Amino acid sequence: MTKRNVLIGGRLFFALLTLAAVGTQLTVHIGLGFDPWNFFSYFTNLSNIFASVVLLISGYRVLVGKRPSELDDATRGTATIAMAVVGLVFGALLAGQDLGSLLPWVNFVVHYLMPVVMVADWLFQPPRSRLTVKHLWYWLLYPVAYLVYSLVRGSFVNWYAYWFIDPVRAGGWGGVAVFAVAIAVGFLAVSLAMLGLGNKLERQVNH
Repeated sequence: MTKRNVLIGGRLFFALLTLAAVGTQLTVHIGLGFDPWNFFSYFTNLSNIFASVVLLISGYRVLVGKRPSELDDATRGTATIAMAVVGLVFGALLAGQDLGSLLPWVNFVVHYLMPVVMVADWLFQPPRSRLTVKHLWYWLLYPVAYLVYSLVRGSFVNWYAYWFIDPVRAGGWGGVAVFAVAIAVGFLAVSLAMLGLGNKLERQVNH
């Protein structure tokens, strides 16, 4: 089996597996009478769906021999960094917490497997374009937009996806700010690491 086939097959397999996991959990969520909007307000769910779409598109591009553009590479970087942070934040702040109706196998896929898969994909097939520090701003748009959305929506519906962005459970808005800054630093550190490795490592498949 060639590296090209491994890359195509891996991207398509993990994309479909993740979509199946998220879809299964959504069915459970709705079946228990929970708000579907809340389900799609979790950074984990949004990021896994985003990563799956990125894997499907990038896998297809390799299949048809279409080389990625700078925008394609930057977008894959956004998904990779988001998933890496999903894994790190879950391990640091959410592991051991009551996950409610979250199925164990779904939890494994979205919090453990996919962060590793996305980082491994980035290292195995780094970006074709040489990315620069300016791309850090592009990568930070997604988490910043998510934080703003979560805080604004939460203030209206009194529901927050995570305890560390809930002013009541995080010790007030000061606590939220501390956690937000800490996670932002984590995003920046992961972004710098992925930027450096992406520019340094050699692509395994010439597409």
